[in-house]
Amino acid sequence: MNLSAFNALDPRAAADAVRPALDVPRWIEAVVATRPYASVAVALETARTAAHPFTDEELDRALSHHPMIGERAAGDSAEAALSRGEQASLGSADATVEAELAQANLDYQRRFGHVFLIRAAGRSLPEILSEARRRTANTPEDERREVAEQLREIAVLRLEGMLS
Repeated sequence: MNLSAFNALDPRAAADAVRPALDVPRWIEAVVATRPYASVAVALETARTAAHPFTDEELDRALSHHPMIGERAAGDSAEAALSRGEQASLGSADATVEAELAQANLDYQRRFGHVFLIRAAGRSLPEILSEARRRTANTPEDERREVAEQLREIAVLRLEGMLS
């Protein structure tokens, strides 16, 4: 779908189209309500600022759609397909890095009670491992802010892919 097609959708269809980018109703409503967009850049700027800041409930809702980094998303939903594509771009790592990442995921999940979320696009597995370790030392408040920023980055990249 290109920008013109997105602008022409009825509100329900437009909401359904962007939901896989970030399933936060307030964000979806803001992105859909400010159409038509003059350019993809304007749409992406709206996506960056919409629903800022996220509530804890919105973060939890969005996190529920993301698998552990390094694990293949299951199912045939649009979100799962996007996640598989994003994680496939990471390539493979040696068994040591994969084992260390699995352990870092578990350590993070024990500390914060949810999956470690990071924008995978443009990152290597060793870089993601380093970030998982660093962020596990965050305070819960600091980590919520980092998770929110990662969700925004993921949503904007997904929306950009949808509109290109």
